[in-house]
Amino acid sequence: MEKVVLYCRVSTQVQDYERQVSDLTQFAKKHQWEIAETFTEKISGAQKNDERKELTSLLSYARVHYINRVLVTELSRLGRDTLQVLAAIDMLNKAKVSLYIMNYNIETLTPDGKVNPMSQFMITLLAEVARMERRTIKERMASGYNNFRANGGKVGRKTGYRKSDEDFRTQYKDVFRLLGKGVSLRDISKATGVSVNTVKRCKSLLQSYKNRFKNKGKS
Repeated sequence: MEKVVLYCRVSTQVQDYERQVSDLTQFAKKHQWEIAETFTEKISGAQKNDERKELTSLLSYARVHYINRVLVTELSRLGRDTLQVLAAIDMLNKAKVSLYIMNYNIETLTPDGKVNPMSQFMITLLAEVARMERRTIKERMASGYNNFRANGGKVGRKTGYRKSDEDFRTQYKDVFRLLGKGVSLRDISKATGVSVNTVKRCKSLLQSYKNRFKNKGKS
């Protein structure tokens, strides 16, 4: 039976990685793979590899134990910096340990232990697209803010003023889109330049819309 290791990560202390663990466990059972170890951590994926204790432990474990694969639910769990992600994969490749990305069904090594060039290309492309998307969103938000100020807009709320739900949906459409993709609150805040508290309000509104839709479906 082939041995695998699970790696699960969330960005903040208030988030839960149990869903990732459950999904990967079921996936391993489906393929009759033995789970040798599970590494979990709550830390931003933008941190360098050597600043992430559990990822460092995983890479060390892979070098000294005979395992076939490391499983992650998606590439962003391994990290959000392209160079750091590729460095981690390179260490696994040298240890003849394949990285399996569940949501894309991509594996970095071929069955005979050789680097899969197509997978490497896809992973590099996916990581760069994600990085560019975050940068574009941040630049777009900054541009909108600067245009608002240049046209005489004042920053800050008027006394007693509170944006309507519709105003929030319009102004923070990028935030709502990233929330729909499951991106963490902190990562959305970093990518868009919007405060975490505002992202939290957007998340609350999104959840209320979902609940309202469910209730309509039941009636």
